[in-house]
Amino acid sequence: MALKSTIFKAELSIADMDRGYYGTHNLTIARHPSETDERMMLRLLAFALHASETLEFGRGISDEEDPSIWQRTLTDEIELWIDLGVQDEKRIKRAAQRADQAWIYAYGGSAVDIWFGKNASEINRFDNLHVVTLDPATLTALAGLAERTMQLQCTIQDGEIWMSTDKDNIQVVLRTLK
Repeated sequence: MALKSTIFKAELSIADMDRGYYGTHNLTIARHPSETDERMMLRLLAFALHASETLEFGRGISDEEDPSIWQRTLTDEIELWIDLGVQDEKRIKRAAQRADQAWIYAYGGSAVDIWFGKNASEINRFDNLHVVTLDPATLTALAGLAERTMQLQCTIQDGEIWMSTDKDNIQVVLRTLK
């Protein structure tokens, strides 16, 4: 018998002063049985950083053809493709060729630097591809915010990112690889 996804509900309030985007999103997050709290919270962070009215979660882990998060036009063209983790060369190429903008939020500590070194030539081929990472301690702190029902605030100002609940406030520092 297959395990079912765990459903999380998040009210995510975003104040992105850098982009001039302010909004609240009531999100239903299906966390696949193999997905960790760290990865799920990274999905929420990536959503907050690119938030728009048309941004949506893909099937991600359960469907290898979909990104973790994406934004499509009314004609079903992909404007934004967001993947999490260290991707293989085929997936990197697919994301960059199918979307106007592609982002990879890589995580995994020192394994990210090794992965990036191996894939740098493929990654650098695409001007529309962006790769960022965050340190494991920050990812662990974000995972500490995970609850089945969450009220999160994300504030972005002058390149600084803060994720907050009524109990905790975490500064997120992204390191740009490309």
